[in-house]
Amino acid sequence: MTAILTGATFLAGLDLFIVNVAFEEIGRDFTTASGGPTLSELSWILSAYAVVYAALLVPMGRLTDRYGRKPGFVAGLAVFTLASLACGFAPGVWELVAARVLQAVGAAAMTPASLGLLLAALPAEKRAAGARLWALTGAIAAALGPAAGGGLVQLSWHWAFWINVPIGAFLVVAAIRFVPDVRNDTSAPRPDLVGAAVLAAAIGALVLGLVQAEEWGWTSGATLTAFAAALVGVAAFAGLSARHPSPVIDPALVRVRSFAWANVATLVFNTGFGASLLLGILWMQQVWGFSALETGFAIAIGPLVVPPTSIIAARRLGHLHPSRLIAAGGILYAVAALWQLFALSTEPAYWSTFVPAWIVGGIGVGLAFPNLVAAATATLPPAQGATGSGIVSMARQVGFALGVSVLVAILGHGAADTDAVRAAWLFVAACSVLAAVAALAMTAVRQPEKVPAPVG
Repeated sequence: MTAILTGATFLAGLDLFIVNVAFEEIGRDFTTASGGPTLSELSWILSAYAVVYAALLVPMGRLTDRYGRKPGFVAGLAVFTLASLACGFAPGVWELVAARVLQAVGAAAMTPASLGLLLAALPAEKRAAGARLWALTGAIAAALGPAAGGGLVQLSWHWAFWINVPIGAFLVVAAIRFVPDVRNDTSAPRPDLVGAAVLAAAIGALVLGLVQAEEWGWTSGATLTAFAAALVGVAAFAGLSARHPSPVIDPALVRVRSFAWANVATLVFNTGFGASLLLGILWMQQVWGFSALETGFAIAIGPLVVPPTSIIAARRLGHLHPSRLIAAGGILYAVAALWQLFALSTEPAYWSTFVPAWIVGGIGVGLAFPNLVAAATATLPPAQGATGSGIVSMARQVGFALGVSVLVAILGHGAADTDAVRAAWLFVAACSVLAAVAALAMTAVRQPEKVPAPVG
C-alpha cells in the first residue's frame, strides 16, 4: 500500500522534471514551414500546469476529506493518467497546454489524498517516518527525472508523457484492490471552489502579462489589462476567503507570522528555483548544443545532492530552527546563481562552470525545501497541519509559475543573448537572498503567537 501511495507522488514529481528536459524538443517538433512556437507560448506547458495545480491543491484536499480519500485518489490518478495519454497525442502547443491543465486537476486530487490515506493507514508511531518517506519520493523523482527524461526524449518527446500511462494504469488497479479507504468527514464545510477558480484566473493573468509583455509592450493596453485583472482577481479572492466557511487560504492562518513568512520564503525561493531550472536547460541545449539526453544527465547532478543533504541536515542539524536551515539554503542557492553569472561561457565548459554551481545549488535546495514545510506548520495545531502544508505546496507551485514567466520576460526569444542570461541569473540570486531574509523573519517574533482554531 505504501508503495502505491508514494508511487503516485513519485509519478507526479517525475513528470515535472521530464517535461523540463523535453521542452526544447517539443518546440522543435511543433515547428512548421510557417514558423514555430515562441518561448512564451511554450512556457505555458509548464506554467498552466503549475497555476491550476496550485489553485486546486487545497480545495481538492478538502473535497477528498469530505467525500472520501480513496475515491479522490483513484479518480485523480485516473485523470492524470488519461491526461498524460492526451498530452502525447497533442497536435499543437495549445492542445498540449489544455491536456496539461487536466493533468494538473488529477495531480491536485491525488497528491493530498495519497498523504491522507498513508497517514491514516499507519500506526501512530510510524506516521512520522511515513510522512518523511512520502516527502522523500519528490526528491528522488527530482534526482531521476532529468536522466529519465533525456532518455525518453531520444525516442520521442511524446514518451515524456506516455511513460505515465502504464505506470498510472497499474497504480489505479492496485489502489482499487489494496488501498483501504478512510472514513470521510461529511460534516466538513464544502471547500471554496469558486475562490480557487478566481485565484487561478488571477495568477494566470499575472503570468500572461509577464510572458507577453515583451511582445505586447510593457505599457500596452493588453499588458496593463492583464496586470489589472490580476489585481482585481486577488482582491476578489481575498473577499471570498473572508466570507467563505472553508476558504482556500484561511485568513486566520495568514495572521500567524511564522506561517505567513514561511509562505513568503517558499514563494520567493521557488520563483528563483523555477527560473534557474529552465534557464540551465535552455542554456545547455540552445547555446552549448547539448542533446536532451546529455542535458538530462548534466542537470541530474544537482537533484542527486538533494536527498543526502536533506537526510544529513535532519540528523546533524535537527536542533536548529528550520528558518536557519532555509536561510542557509537560500544563501547557498544565491552563491550558485552568482557562480553561473560570473563563470558564464558560450563555449561548453560543463565541469568548470556548471557542475560546481549545480552541486552548491543542490545543497541549498536540500536544506531549504523540507524545512519550508516544517517551519510553516511548526506553530500550527495538528488539525491545521494538513491545510498548512497544502498552502505551502500551493505557494511553491505559484512561485514556480512566476519564475518561468519572469524568465521568459527576461530572455525574450531564447538563451542566445548572454546579457539577458546574466540578468536572469542575477534575478535567481536576488530571489534566493530574499527567501533567506523572509526565513529569518519567521523567528523575529517577540511575543508568542495566537494560533487560530481549525476552520469548520
